[in-house]
Amino acid sequence: MKQLILTAAALCTLAQGIGAQKFEGLAQTPPMGWNSWNTFACDINEKVIRETADLFVSLGLKDAGYEYVVIDDGWMKMERDPETYLLVPDPEKFPNGIKALADYVHSKGLKFGIYNCAGTLTCGGYPGTRGFEYIDARQYAEWGVDFLKYDWCSTGAGNGDLPYQQNAPASYTLMRDAIYKAGRPMVFSICEWGDNQPWLWGEKVGHMWRVSGDIANCWDCELSYGGWSSWGVWSIIRMRPGIRKYSGPGHWNDFDMMEVGNGFTLAEDRTHFAMWCMLASPLILGNDIRTMSKDVLGIVTNRELIAINQDPLGIQAFRFIDEKGYEIWVKPLDKGEWAIAFVNMTDGRLHIDYDWRKHTVKDALFSRDIDFGKQTFDLRDATHNKAAGTSATNFVRDMDAHDIVVLRLTPKK
Repeated sequence: MKQLILTAAALCTLAQGIGAQKFEGLAQTPPMGWNSWNTFACDINEKVIRETADLFVSLGLKDAGYEYVVIDDGWMKMERDPETYLLVPDPEKFPNGIKALADYVHSKGLKFGIYNCAGTLTCGGYPGTRGFEYIDARQYAEWGVDFLKYDWCSTGAGNGDLPYQQNAPASYTLMRDAIYKAGRPMVFSICEWGDNQPWLWGEKVGHMWRVSGDIANCWDCELSYGGWSSWGVWSIIRMRPGIRKYSGPGHWNDFDMMEVGNGFTLAEDRTHFAMWCMLASPLILGNDIRTMSKDVLGIVTNRELIAINQDPLGIQAFRFIDEKGYEIWVKPLDKGEWAIAFVNMTDGRLHIDYDWRKHTVKDALFSRDIDFGKQTFDLRDATHNKAAGTSATNFVRDMDAHDIVVLRLTPKK
């Protein structure tokens, strides 16, 4: 009964706050950070978060642009406080509490993120936020939270204990309003797996939205778990071909937390990271930074690729060519520049010999085009940080299986 009263109160507050909104001015470029889920699931603790924050600084991740350290599911006790209804941090995992941990992350010049769910329970079975939206948002604000990942488990109709299905736009709008009421700006990450087409309504509600179910550390696969699936990198990339027009500064298509460093070949790690940059996806690391190899560190701190991701236009790449074992993806950049990615889709070596002058690139959606017969570009290999000639001659390269080359094209003066 008490929870029903809280839900009614929250809905009344929503009705009174029609003018509520998300915090504007956040996530003007795709957010960059780290999330605990892909590596630790619910087995997370204060020590890991502190060590990760320390390594953000010492490994150069902070200098490369990464700023959000996000705790995913499993940080709280299995029940709310019976008197205050507040969420209670697990005292064994987080003996100093969440406020102290957020303060520690902030002391490193970083930002702190946390997780909950729009349903009655989180995906790990911990207390969800349904009916407690304003209470939880106020608690997060008091702790100093800068980023909220908000999941979609236990929302009814076969996904929880409710006899009906929650309405996704309404549920996320309610939490948006609660965050705004709490008064602390937070990046609001909508995580309902693309089931309710968040790209159609998410711009006014959150700052990023997931476009798929959970990512898996495989190149191109579907791992089915009965009622839901996780997806490989290329499965996610090709899943939603028509949504690039909805993404841009302050409202991003989120292709999920990355699996870079979690079991791929080095070429696949490079392609995974570079494609997230091309797609203007948030760059949220999902590996154990404490054991990350120098090669993987070099990939995720490649400033030339990160600059493509963080380009102020915020335009998502599109697939331009898909033939003969390779794909070409094109991303318009600011100041008349372009990023063009060549991807070897085969399981073996591939020879590329690409004649620029035989192709005209058109991005009708954003009214941009290139006629290589009329304009010449200087080429910069952003993947390997070196000059790559000009578009006046063919681009020739031998590529390993599942590898990528991203070229930055600058109009030749």
